[in-house]
Amino acid sequence: TWHLKKIPQIVSERTFSLDSPKFEAKTKLELNSVCGIECQRKLPLPSSSDLKDLLSYETIFENGTRTLTEVNVLGVVLDPAGNTTTRRSSRKKRQIYGTDSRFSIYDKRFMTTFPFNTAVKISTGCSGVLISPKHVLTAAHCLHNGKDYVKGSKRLRVGLMKTKSRGDGRKRKGAKRNGMPSFQWTRVKSTHIPKGWLKGVSGDIALDYDYAVLELKRPHKRKYMELGISPTIKMMPGSMIHFSGFDNDRSGQLVYRFCSISDESNDLFYQYCDAEPGSTGSGIYLRLKEPNKKKWKRKIIAVYSGHQWVDVNGEQQDYNVAVRITPLKYAQICFWIHGNDDNCTQG
Repeated sequence: TWHLKKIPQIVSERTFSLDSPKFEAKTKLELNSVCGIECQRKLPLPSSSDLKDLLSYETIFENGTRTLTEVNVLGVVLDPAGNTTTRRSSRKKRQIYGTDSRFSIYDKRFMTTFPFNTAVKISTGCSGVLISPKHVLTAAHCLHNGKDYVKGSKRLRVGLMKTKSRGDGRKRKGAKRNGMPSFQWTRVKSTHIPKGWLKGVSGDIALDYDYAVLELKRPHKRKYMELGISPTIKMMPGSMIHFSGFDNDRSGQLVYRFCSISDESNDLFYQYCDAEPGSTGSGIYLRLKEPNKKKWKRKIIAVYSGHQWVDVNGEQQDYNVAVRITPLKYAQICFWIHGNDDNCTQG
């Protein structure tokens, strides 16, 4: 069951103008030297001043201008570290672990209906998920490498799967027959990235903040997926998670997968879901029962960060990692969507 939790308050304190970025960074879909499972467990709980710094955020606008907004965080209750369970599988190879268990969705009726229609393509080569009529959630490193914005983010666009093909040219007919989705591209008005990520990807806790929200220039009028607070592994049916994205090795196809989580820290899920670059930034979701109702509801509980090398028992091991939607991150993303915290008291 989805459990209601009281959400901390994110309050905007002041906003500064910054110089325009250079937009010279290269998109890097695999990160090295990140704080791994043991490292995460040993991290001290951030202080209130740490949280104010980490959850302050940059906004970059379509015209290349940039601002920094400092925030205050009220009513936060931090869970002490140690809510982790270990169910590690033996180490296997790269992003595809053993038998490839991904499903390519060919039928346009499935592609363009919920929940698959919430998956979007980001013009920098990643995936994302619709979380409001005008907002997309994705991974921060699809747009920023910790030091500068990536080249393609200057004229950032989001591709929504089309429900119908226009015209009847041969190419379009062929694409339809082969199950290739066609996209309707929409310009991005502004992008929010938490300062926790901008501290640099080599920092101890940067990976915890590998998420960003894009505001579209126009509303998309489609069904989107709501945010949910990430439960612990024990509270998930079969410990299973689901996500869909546009993997590079299956060009033009929507790829769906589900798998169980191997391990968790307060901010990250470690799993062996089969995935290739391109699916980075996908929204990971669960289907749980609504409180006091017979209805079941899917909600986004994490952002797929991609294939990472992490330190485990002093050795580098590879996992596919996802950033959990904690109450703090829920508060921040909700604030970005609504512009205030009035709608963000419970999640």
